[in-house]
Amino acid sequence: MCCNFGMDVDNFNPKILYTFEKRFEPSHKSKVHSHDFMSIIYIMSGNCTYMINNIPYKVKKGDILVLNPGVCHGKYTIDGSGIHEFHAGFENFKVNDLPNNNIINDNITPVIPYTNYDDDLLQCFNDIILEQNKNESGSELILKTLGMKLLVILLRVIYQNNSIKEKGCINFETYDRSTIVNAITEFINTNYMHDLSLEIISQNMYLSPAYISKLFKEETGDSPINYLIKIRLSKAKDFLTYNRLTIKEAAHAVGYDDAYHFSKLFKKHYGYPPSCLKYKAV
Repeated sequence: MCCNFGMDVDNFNPKILYTFEKRFEPSHKSKVHSHDFMSIIYIMSGNCTYMINNIPYKVKKGDILVLNPGVCHGKYTIDGSGIHEFHAGFENFKVNDLPNNNIINDNITPVIPYTNYDDDLLQCFNDIILEQNKNESGSELILKTLGMKLLVILLRVIYQNNSIKEKGCINFETYDRSTIVNAITEFINTNYMHDLSLEIISQNMYLSPAYISKLFKEETGDSPINYLIKIRLSKAKDFLTYNRLTIKEAAHAVGYDDAYHFSKLFKKHYGYPPSCLKYKAV
């Protein structure tokens, strides 16, 4: 007998490796790492930025991170905010035609926003935490049952909820143009210091690169990449003028590893090289 997710119900016996909740203080930063099993992280409160396979994702309360084996991830808290998370790890399961212990395709975003199953997930998380705190006879069996329930709800979220879109896709009827552009500019303003590209921006926005470029150009008169360059140069100018950073330090602070390339962009935009700011600031 098979269920809707390509699993043999009679032999469905995933191994729950761990479940725990943890609070992370403001200014927390975790090293980028990966696991050889599938893990999920539910944001119970707060917000932070996760780097997942070198792509920054700004996450908040209600978001679910679904991380296949081998997916590199790490986080840092932002805006002085702490974060409260629930973590779980699973192995020994097979979904559809995916590799063992994988739960999503590569073309699905690893960060899933609030869904219609959010209450079910939260209740399951709370039941797991409550049972762990009891530590009574039979708790291990109950926790295993709750872990299986959690995994099935998660599969429902991923494969049955209409709001979960493949990368490059979005339900245009639910978003107006200005909302999308505002989301793009906010993402760039927050992450300009990272290694951003049109592809990375599109993956985070769940939109195709071509659509992002067209919409952004029509609404602002500029391309997303030109907007990114202007933000970086403006920030760098402030760093050079008020923070007295060296050209190399300022370039690195705004996302440029090559100081020479940065200097060329700066001169083209402002009409003078960044070295002139040393004298203008005196």
